[in-house]
Amino acid sequence: MELLGSTLTATYARPKVTATNFLPAISTMASSYKNRAPPYSPNYSMSLPWRPSTYYKVASISPGLAPLSNSAPAAVQTQMANYPSNRTALYARYTPDDWYKSNHIHYKDSESSRHSAERLRLDTARLIQFKDQQTRRSQSETSKNIGERVTDIAFWRSEINHETDQMIGETNALTDVKKRLERALAETEGPLQVAQECLYNREKRMAIDLVHDDVEKQLLKEVDCIKSCQERMRRHVDRATTQLSANRAAQHELERDINDKQSAFRIDEKCHQLRNTSDGIGYYRGVERLDATVSVPESWAKFSDDNILRSQSERIASAKLRDDIENLLNITSNELWNQFNIVNMAFTNRISEVADAKNKLQTHLAKTLQEIFQTEMTIEAIKKAIRNKEAPLKVAQTRLDERTRRPNVELCRDPAQLRLVNEVREIDETIQTLQQRLKDAEDALQMLLHTKATLEHDLGVKAHSLFIDQEKCMGMRKCFPSTPRLVGYT
Repeated sequence: MELLGSTLTATYARPKVTATNFLPAISTMASSYKNRAPPYSPNYSMSLPWRPSTYYKVASISPGLAPLSNSAPAAVQTQMANYPSNRTALYARYTPDDWYKSNHIHYKDSESSRHSAERLRLDTARLIQFKDQQTRRSQSETSKNIGERVTDIAFWRSEINHETDQMIGETNALTDVKKRLERALAETEGPLQVAQECLYNREKRMAIDLVHDDVEKQLLKEVDCIKSCQERMRRHVDRATTQLSANRAAQHELERDINDKQSAFRIDEKCHQLRNTSDGIGYYRGVERLDATVSVPESWAKFSDDNILRSQSERIASAKLRDDIENLLNITSNELWNQFNIVNMAFTNRISEVADAKNKLQTHLAKTLQEIFQTEMTIEAIKKAIRNKEAPLKVAQTRLDERTRRPNVELCRDPAQLRLVNEVREIDETIQTLQQRLKDAEDALQMLLHTKATLEHDLGVKAHSLFIDQEKCMGMRKCFPSTPRLVGYT
């Protein structure tokens, strides 16, 4: 007979359940107690030491009494009443064959449990070895990936450092060129003031010399040229200021990227050097579930590449601007010098023309003075001639007057009378002619005197113009910035 779960009760009426899925028991000694409880509730405590309740909670195999159910199929539906008078009859229901079969089942269950436990141990050992290898391989791959990451960071850091050095050099070069341009712009103020002062002084010319001559035209061109150069220089100064701001912005992005990569390099280098025996390692529960990343390798590399490309683009623009400024300085210097020489040449020609005109005026003045002297002498001669005709006229008129007193027939129109009349008439005509000539001479003298005054005034105007052009204007234009100063060198 077989004891099923209790020393006081037993049953053979339950069919045996065939085990299809077997899980190894926690202990091989407990396999004989699996699901052997009677179908009724005993009236005593079920927490006996030889029947652990924990085992019944985790076991999943429920061996039954299949052989007994085959011999008595109708007994499945019959359950014996829990009467004390029936216990002897129930115990007598087991046979030796049932007892041996029950033991055999326990042996098989024990062997099966041991084989399952052995397989579990072997699988566990293989699992431990596999997981250990997997862990070491994963750690090795992680270290390799971190090392590659460190290499990538070092590469991009070196590239950004190189680009930063290039950008710093370009920014310094552009700053120097900008300072030269500002110095050149300041140097143009002097020539502009000189040209404007020359125009202002030449406005003080008098009379006919206040002419819009070639000198004035060239001076106006010089003022326009200087202002045009200044305007171009100011535009390039503004462009250089803007470009310097762009260069510094690109340099700032590079430096920030360098700082970030330096920090990342230190962190990844530290992570790459960590080992299982390193200090400072510890548990950080849930850290693998935190995703604080903001980029992927492609966007990470593109970010640095974009910064470098931006810096290179700004460097190219800055280098082109420096070339433009250099060309502008050379062009403006040549333009200023050319216009300065043209104005000086115009001044020289104008001074020569005015000096020649002054010399000619002086020659004409000398001739006019000579002519005035001659005219005055002529007037004196005419006056003397007129005075000389007074006595002959008096004589002739006296004769005629005396002869009018002849008596009677003696008043004869004789040749003497006729000659006297003609003589008086001739002398009168001569005096009138001389007086007319005296008047003409006096008019000529007045005209000569007016011409003399005009010539003297014109000589004064020419002398004043020469003083303005030769002394004031050319005196100021003796000093002009040299070519090195016009291109920004001191």
